[in-house]
Amino acid sequence: MILILQILQILLNVVWWVIIVQAILSWLIAFNVINTSNDFIRSVWYALQRMTDPLYRPIRRILPDFGALDLSPMVVLLAVIILDKVLNAAIAQQLYGGSVVVG
Repeated sequence: MILILQILQILLNVVWWVIIVQAILSWLIAFNVINTSNDFIRSVWYALQRMTDPLYRPIRRILPDFGALDLSPMVVLLAVIILDKVLNAAIAQQLYGGSVVVG
């Protein structure tokens, strides 16, 4: 059981970093620091979009439209943090038994 929880924790860390990299890349593209006419940049950008759009789509339906400001990555990162805390508590409970407060 602990192994499954640790694998889920690793997957959450991967999701965290993918969202962070996509956010930084979107800022670099928005401010014309890098150009999407470069094949490598374009392929990385499209791959990141394809990975994160299924996470963002349900949240974008719920959140109001803020124009150019997209808060869905922040909401997903908040959900990842909460899930990580829950997994930490579950792992601690499996390791130490009883009730453990993880803060």
